[in-house]
Amino acid sequence: MIVIENLTKRYGETMAVDAVSMVIERNSIAVIVGTSGSGKSTLLRMINRLIEPTGGRVLLDGRDTGSEPGYQLRRRIGYVIQGHGLFPHRTVAENIGTVPRLLAWEEDRIRARTAQLLEALQLDPAVYSGKYPHQLSGGQQQRVGVARALAAEPAVLLMDEPFGALDPIIREKAQDDLLDIQRKFGTTIVLVTHDIDEAFRLGDRVAVMSEGRLLQYDRPEVLVTRPANPLVARMTGSAERAMRLLSLTTAGEAALPLTAGESGADAIVVPTSASLREVLSELLWRGSECATVADANGAPLGRLTVAAILARARPA
Repeated sequence: MIVIENLTKRYGETMAVDAVSMVIERNSIAVIVGTSGSGKSTLLRMINRLIEPTGGRVLLDGRDTGSEPGYQLRRRIGYVIQGHGLFPHRTVAENIGTVPRLLAWEEDRIRARTAQLLEALQLDPAVYSGKYPHQLSGGQQQRVGVARALAAEPAVLLMDEPFGALDPIIREKAQDDLLDIQRKFGTTIVLVTHDIDEAFRLGDRVAVMSEGRLLQYDRPEVLVTRPANPLVARMTGSAERAMRLLSLTTAGEAALPLTAGESGADAIVVPTSASLREVLSELLWRGSECATVADANGAPLGRLTVAAILARARPA
């Protein structure tokens, strides 16, 4: 668990971060969103003390992070930046093994951890371990950057605009990879973005910042249905509230049970992972009133109708 208490950063007369307090639960993803100059990246970097706070403190599993040298703290907190930050003269395996070697891990353990992470990120170790960053695509470089940050088995991973330089298709795949990795390793992730759609897609809780202040910190659905003030409503897209709500629920979560005599043989079949927003779009495009929700093997699990989806587009 990360507890941030009245964290403040002042540069002369400028208050970059103004007494921010928030709790980030273990094994969750917290996303900090805001416009340029809102203080979101400064807040992130004070967690691992790349930037020293002017006031307040950060507790990591109950321990004040100010009680140890900054370089030691950073070795146990993973950190990913936009553009990956890979060492160009080192291979993929050498990049991933950077922190474990600083921690004096044995080489066999480093090789095993490197292979584990590459496989988890769908990069064949036999193919990619010996490659250099310039031989990888942008998406592959991003995945290696995540693997390097996770190499020393940190409990916490900080990510500063990690997907900002990726094109939309690669970006979506990178987000999926991150969610898979988080589920697999149970890492607590704090991610900064200016993209509210990305924040809602990834975050268990989302912090909205402006001018150094924390305006609201809550679950995405609460930010949509009960914004703390008009600025939060604008930043989270008040004109798109219905669609945002639909994007937060999957077909599997909302599927209606099949009744007696229904075989689930609708013309449109959607996976359980599809969002209600995606299902509604497909139904409207194809002029259909219902779809079958199927598992990974194609077995029908339930149905969704336009009416049932629209009912979910309103606050409870």
